[in-house]
Amino acid sequence: MWKPTQQGQSSPNTTPEPVRPTPVQPSIETPRATASSSSSASPAGEQASISKGLSIKGEITGTESLFIDGKVEGSINIPGNRVTVGKNGVVNASISAREIVVLGKLKGNVTATDRVDIRAEGALTGDVAAARISIEDGAFFKGGIDIRKADGKPTAVQNEKVAANA
Repeated sequence: MWKPTQQGQSSPNTTPEPVRPTPVQPSIETPRATASSSSSASPAGEQASISKGLSIKGEITGTESLFIDGKVEGSINIPGNRVTVGKNGVVNASISAREIVVLGKLKGNVTATDRVDIRAEGALTGDVAAARISIEDGAFFKGGIDIRKADGKPTAVQNEKVAANA
């Protein structure tokens, strides 16, 4: 029997297992993230990705932002969030989202409740319906533009076909 005055212990030394931190998965951030992204429907950091090696044909729907660096054919419906076509992305689809950012190649009609942003490396061929549109120098755009107010109604007749290679 063990007594406090005795030296040593009668039971083996049980040291607890060290606590290991859980690995943190890296998140993909789109270039030029704005403070307004905190008002998106999904919490910050929730973003699905289609990587460079993937090819998808069909319909994509969801409730979180989407980053496409692979190939997609079909339709994409992400209401209330952002769809980003990455530099390696090749998309042949109609897209409906809150915000659409084009860094790669996109062929298809796009509808954004907020804005469409075509970056310098990007190419968009198709009609655009959005409240705001931004086309950087060096970007390629061929199609029609329909500027809509936040309520979704088109403004004055602005359905002229536009071809720009700024």
